[in-house]
Amino acid sequence: MPRRKDRIKSTGERLRDLFWGPQLLAFLPALCLGAYWLVGEGGLIACALGLPLLWAIFGGFETDRSDFTEERGTVNPGPEKIESGIETLVHAAKPGEKFAVFAIAIDDASDLLKRLSGPDLAEITDRLKLRYLSGLRSSDVVIQRDSLSWIIAIHPGPNLDLEATIQQASRLQTIVDEPLFLGNDRLYLSSCIGFTIALHKETGAKVLIEQAEAALSDAILNGPDAIRAYAPQTDLKKPPLANLTKLDGEIETSLHAWFQPQTSTDTGQITGFEALARWQSTDGTWLPPGTFLPVLESAGQMERLTELMLSQSLRALSKWDEAELNIDTVGVNFAEADLANPRIYDKIAWDLDRFNIAPHRLCVEVLESVVAGDANDIIVRNVAKLASLGCQIDLDDFGTGHASISTLRRLPVSRLKIDRSFVAKADLDSEQQKMVGTILMMADRLGLSCLAEGVETLGEHTILAQLGCRYVQGFGIAKPMPLEQTVVWSRNYQGKLDIPPEIGRKSR
Repeated sequence: MPRRKDRIKSTGERLRDLFWGPQLLAFLPALCLGAYWLVGEGGLIACALGLPLLWAIFGGFETDRSDFTEERGTVNPGPEKIESGIETLVHAAKPGEKFAVFAIAIDDASDLLKRLSGPDLAEITDRLKLRYLSGLRSSDVVIQRDSLSWIIAIHPGPNLDLEATIQQASRLQTIVDEPLFLGNDRLYLSSCIGFTIALHKETGAKVLIEQAEAALSDAILNGPDAIRAYAPQTDLKKPPLANLTKLDGEIETSLHAWFQPQTSTDTGQITGFEALARWQSTDGTWLPPGTFLPVLESAGQMERLTELMLSQSLRALSKWDEAELNIDTVGVNFAEADLANPRIYDKIAWDLDRFNIAPHRLCVEVLESVVAGDANDIIVRNVAKLASLGCQIDLDDFGTGHASISTLRRLPVSRLKIDRSFVAKADLDSEQQKMVGTILMMADRLGLSCLAEGVETLGEHTILAQLGCRYVQGFGIAKPMPLEQTVVWSRNYQGKLDIPPEIGRKSR
């Protein structure tokens, strides 16, 4: 025989189910008017105050989310719970209804994880979680995979087509685009989104998640701030970390340098390219750095990666010279381990001689975090030796590693690369403009030039030029591209610069 407590609970549930939903809101005015007509003013007051009280007693204000309560907003709940959360919407869909599953990743997540302390990262995670939860309906499934990635499923509806889903993805990006404040610092984030659309119960939750993540991998490769929809030809296999097993044999044929152009804000001319690593898997899929770099690092292959990137970059300079493109420099990133190698000077000098490239055409890109604070004396000496060889030294991601002015004075830095976090929304945010302006003024006093990274819009390009930043790089100019595409792109770009502006005739 059930206990009285259980009987009361089940009665409350039945009453809540009876009045649950918008039907109560529809009858509430009529009930209040009826009470006023029958009893008078006292009945109106009792009805207006008593019904909400009864509603609260029987749990009406509690949102029934039992189908995914554990998953909604939970960090890394595990594959089974994620699938069960999505499965609730699969079964909730009626015939003819569609629903969408989104996979979301914050751009440059690996850099953020390195830069942010534990409390700061937790604060950002909490704020993003609240934004997603408040920006979506209670019936939508929101699952946090880890600190900076999410799975979101939208409740079924009859009008959820491709256009509507793309608009929803844009709204999800807007949630992330709003600035985050950490103390006195203002942080701008962006995100890549992959999504899939499913019809009523035709696809299981596991496959839907795989489809959304496959689309996300495509978005990340084309990111930042990219949206991609799943298509049947999209590779369902996850970025094959597990497939990168024979690294010694594969790295020679699979690792490729892609190149992103850098231009002058004064003349518009191409001044150089930055080399960026890409991996082509055996099935032809191109993988972003966040997929394969951790594997190469754990396998002890980072030094080999730098060697290949350097040789391919110098070979690219030779090819550009043959095509008479007049490309001044190529930038190559060097990790801390590379710069701490006592043989790095000899290796770079030998490669420059082997390809007959003048040293000043190689930009050695050094992360600010590598030389910030008490930098390794070996690194400082090696950087100084490379500068004496004639190489240009670019301090990469400037503004994120907290390098002091004394660090800039003791290192032979040629140029500061302003981090994308300061460039984002610089045309719309006066605080961003102040930060960039301060960096430019300091660099000018120290006799250094500046290049702004991550320029994505015409507005950002324009304000940087007005502030006096001489060089820019980013998707607003061009995405990274394979070597064979750089020649065609450069000629087309130069051709547009060479076209004289049309001067309209004066009307008579």
